[in-house]
Amino acid sequence: MSILVLGTVALDSVKTPSGARKNILGGSAAHFAMSARLFTDVHLVAIVGSDFPKKYIDFLKRKKIDLSSLTVSRGRTFQWKGKYEGDLNTAITLDTRLGVLPEFRPCVHDAQKKIQFIFLANVDPDIQRHLLEKVACSAFVGLDSMNYWILHRRSSLLRLLKAVDVFVANDQEARLLSQEANLIKAAKFLINQGPRIVLIKKGEHGALLYTKDFIFSLPAYPTDKVIDPTGAGDTFAGGFMGYLASVKRINQANLKLAAAYGTIAASFNVEDFGLDGTSYLNKRDLGKRLIQLRKYVAF
Repeated sequence: MSILVLGTVALDSVKTPSGARKNILGGSAAHFAMSARLFTDVHLVAIVGSDFPKKYIDFLKRKKIDLSSLTVSRGRTFQWKGKYEGDLNTAITLDTRLGVLPEFRPCVHDAQKKIQFIFLANVDPDIQRHLLEKVACSAFVGLDSMNYWILHRRSSLLRLLKAVDVFVANDQEARLLSQEANLIKAAKFLINQGPRIVLIKKGEHGALLYTKDFIFSLPAYPTDKVIDPTGAGDTFAGGFMGYLASVKRINQANLKLAAAYGTIAASFNVEDFGLDGTSYLNKRDLGKRLIQLRKYVAF
């Protein structure tokens, strides 16, 4: 089954203790797609400017990602510049240039409107709602956001939560939106806003999956090769949603396995800059680490 992802396709400039890269392919939708493609067909909905390098479009097409709903507009592509220091858990934003992003109104083809798995990756909640109004009402919908939208579009984001099945947030975002310091209390608050599944990403400390029926906590896959964490959360979401789109039933067992695949995909992401850690992957690579992860957490 296919998946439709709405988000950003960006040009990132990143500096970490391991080095620096300028104007590399990034963005929430790009990172999500690179892991979700391992499980299912991915249709990407985003906007870029006329300055966006053709080599990146060709690259995404070679990865079998459908770009028929990628809008190319006159103007500049969304750009983010940041750096990581210390334990690399938190990005320090140095510059953000929205470019053509504020004018974006997503448009999808009739066939794409029938896709049953939708992921609204990090972008303005009003843009996310605009897309959601165009797709099948029976779709299984996931939603991600960030601190900026929580602070500046809180009411819009809370309304959107009522229309989705899964809300994905990192621990800082979950605390900020819920105004609860304790993550379990934060998850309870979020689940009461509408989604039936809340997935809280905790970086190097793993992930918490919370529903009204069960709680599942999973550590991060242990790796000592952390080069660039940019996009790890989006990669996690791509693995999670991609796996769910590939199975027939969304039950407790498959939700746990989806979280494990998301964790493993994110572990590859952090081991190189940009998409270089995930672009070469296949399901066999994920499977090998899944075996190891199961050994690590068994007791």
